[in-house]
Amino acid sequence: MAHSYTDTRMPAGRAVIDGGVARPYWNPYAVGFLLGLVLLATYAVTGRGLGATGAFGSLAAWIAGLFSPEHAASNAVHAKYFNDGAPLQSWTLFLLLGAFVGALVSGTLARRVRFTIERGPHVTDGQRLALAFAGGFIAAYGAKIAKGCTSGQALTGGAILNAGSLVFMVAVFASAYLLAWFVRKEWL
Repeated sequence: MAHSYTDTRMPAGRAVIDGGVARPYWNPYAVGFLLGLVLLATYAVTGRGLGATGAFGSLAAWIAGLFSPEHAASNAVHAKYFNDGAPLQSWTLFLLLGAFVGALVSGTLARRVRFTIERGPHVTDGQRLALAFAGGFIAAYGAKIAKGCTSGQALTGGAILNAGSLVFMVAVFASAYLLAWFVRKEWL
């Protein structure tokens, strides 16, 4: 596994990866517009917006159902994801799988796929992985408590101008900006 803490980027958003030059990033405004069209299509087809938290709920219900289908069907947490005994037929699970496959295809076509641990010069690989896991767990726990993930809050809630979603996103950006000052030494 490669270790990366030096800036290997070339001008104009190009990077040398495994002997080849990566293609430039897409225009973020065009991608944002396309994402908006995907959100609109999701509303038109499913009657609800985008969000990934439900996929993990379906997966948990499926795992619980492997051991005790009666418990999964009667449990208040798993019942809404159990989908009459077929939790893996949830469209949100396919959304999550499609996002992973799409990112892999996009990264491969742009020559940006590589196995590496991105970290600063003052952090070991183990520390970086532990911090990433802890941060992911906290984010997942928070998403479950909030009954929605950041994609659901920002994309879906923001698209319908939900006041709670807009306040949430302002809080996310403000707290990230403030926290960056404290952790910057790990990346510089």
